[in-house]
Amino acid sequence: MTELRVLVVTGMSGAGRSTAAHALEDLGWYVVDNLPPAMLDDLCTQVEKAGVERLAVVLDVRSWTLFEQLPTMYDDLEHRGLRPEVLFLDATDETIVKRQSSARRPHPLQGDGRLADGVRVERSLLADLRSVADVVVDTSGLNPHQTASRVAHFFASERAEELRVLLLSFGFKNGVPTDADMVVDVRFLPNPHWVAELRPQTGLEPEVRDYVLGQDGAGPFLDQLEGMVRLVEPGYLREGKHHLTVAIGCTGGKHRSTAMATELGRRLSGSTMTVRVLHRDLGLE
Repeated sequence: MTELRVLVVTGMSGAGRSTAAHALEDLGWYVVDNLPPAMLDDLCTQVEKAGVERLAVVLDVRSWTLFEQLPTMYDDLEHRGLRPEVLFLDATDETIVKRQSSARRPHPLQGDGRLADGVRVERSLLADLRSVADVVVDTSGLNPHQTASRVAHFFASERAEELRVLLLSFGFKNGVPTDADMVVDVRFLPNPHWVAELRPQTGLEPEVRDYVLGQDGAGPFLDQLEGMVRLVEPGYLREGKHHLTVAIGCTGGKHRSTAMATELGRRLSGSTMTVRVLHRDLGLE
């Protein structure tokens, strides 16, 4: 019988937990919302009997006192030989306030204070859980479809002994991705923005790609970065980590980072890893 895979879905209110839960349901996960952690062991027994192979449990701060039960929950599951994964949905305070205000919904922890006060309290309460999460998805610049797509990349298939790598290009002027495991800076390369005929194009187009990859240092940098990803692969898998997000940044996320992320994805494709390339800031310029 296939070992049950257990995923805890949590994160900031307004960051996309519901979107993630719906995406997981579409992927064939059995999803339970707001289950008291103390009941998870019994639930695992029941779903295993029913032949369920992937179980996702959504937890939020509406039942914060129940989070105190999480250590016991993990102990119980480890005794069963199960290692639950944690998916944490996050977003900037500004994004969460804007979303909650647009939905005309108060924050569950704001009490008599402002919505922003509730967000700060929640972020403090969830800090430890975020720090141990297997996957953090920052949805600040994502629409629901993009959030669902990001979740699908990490959790669409059965957990195999492979590393799922997300290569994310971005622009530093739009902020560093908070969900990245590695962040690298390719602003040391000449900027195609200052070449008139290349300025309106992106790093996805051959002329820009060839310009970026042909610069001194571009090839050796990619060699080193590719080697680093391949170097950490066995260690990640040995530690039970199956997800790696590498963020590659330039000034605006249009030319250099896009070309470099795409080329790294090409180099890593066909290996033992599952690789996906996303360009966070294309179209924002």
